[in-house]
Amino acid sequence: MKTIIIYVAFLLSVFTINTVNAQKQKITEQEKIENIEKTRKEAIENATKEEKHNLEKEIRYIDNLVREGKLSKEEGEEKKKKAAKRAAENIKNRIAIAENNAELLLREQEDTTSYHGSYLMTMEFAENGKIADLNIKKRINDTELQDPDTKRTKSDLVLAFGFNNALEDGQSINDSDFKLAGSRFFEIGLAWTTRVFENSNWLRVKYGFSFQLNGLKPTDNRYFVQDGDITRLEEFEYDLDKSKFRMDNLVMPIHFEIGPSSRGEANGYRKYSTEGKFKIGFGGYGGFNIGERQKLKFNDGDDQKKKNKSSFNTNDLVYGLSGYLSFGGTALYAKYDLNPIFSSPNTELNNFSLGLRFDID
Repeated sequence: MKTIIIYVAFLLSVFTINTVNAQKQKITEQEKIENIEKTRKEAIENATKEEKHNLEKEIRYIDNLVREGKLSKEEGEEKKKKAAKRAAENIKNRIAIAENNAELLLREQEDTTSYHGSYLMTMEFAENGKIADLNIKKRINDTELQDPDTKRTKSDLVLAFGFNNALEDGQSINDSDFKLAGSRFFEIGLAWTTRVFENSNWLRVKYGFSFQLNGLKPTDNRYFVQDGDITRLEEFEYDLDKSKFRMDNLVMPIHFEIGPSSRGEANGYRKYSTEGKFKIGFGGYGGFNIGERQKLKFNDGDDQKKKNKSSFNTNDLVYGLSGYLSFGGTALYAKYDLNPIFSSPNTELNNFSLGLRFDID
């Protein structure tokens, strides 16, 4: 059963990766033209809305001056007329800029073979609607004509390690049946991060696949013994140099990540960076237990090593809660299995981990 689960999980991961790669294919010429037209319409709509909004604010300001007696009614009306005229001219000029910019891009789209590159024109406007900054840069290739919002998802390699342990309900960490320093966990996986909102990066969704290796070292010269449906700790007949029980899980974590980011542009794409920023991630994971093993090292006159790959009555399904506090690429990471390690009728024992996590681009 577990072998089938591993094959299914592998096929799902291959399908997911192929799907993501397919989505990154170059957009068609028609889509490029549609994107240019969409940008033109949005620029015209934004120009009209912004100028109307600015005009309304200025009219309210003039009305206040009239009420306070700082302007006469006639002076106020004259200022309103000038403001309305200025707003109308600003809208007219900004629409012309949007139209000309679209025509420039469409012209190059019709015959890119006559150019060694193309040009991107970006503008910033002051509050009064006038151009505050105009920047024209040469593009290197046609791929930079893509929609700047297509880079909403990025991938990372995830590595995590640290302390591991397990407790019964109501049990204190000081009374744990497992060594605090000797029990450890390790996790490696691939994660994708997608920003939730189109023009903001304060909320992201992080999801992917991970392999978790959770190790437990029993105290007091003990080891796990399986007796039918019951799995319990018993004292070993010889002095143990090593007693380690390990559970291997394949899980699909999902976290909501919040935190600030810096915004920029690279190769024609809008880019958000969380490098050097504080981040909080909270969520959970679900998956399968794909194997467990127990290693014993002892001396009964000769050095002996034993490995047991019995099921130990562990639960096949794994699910839990996890979260991290991160600065840059390094995070304090915690996870807690909501499922008991061993199936009923065994005592409910829940695994938990605390350590460091690294998200590597």
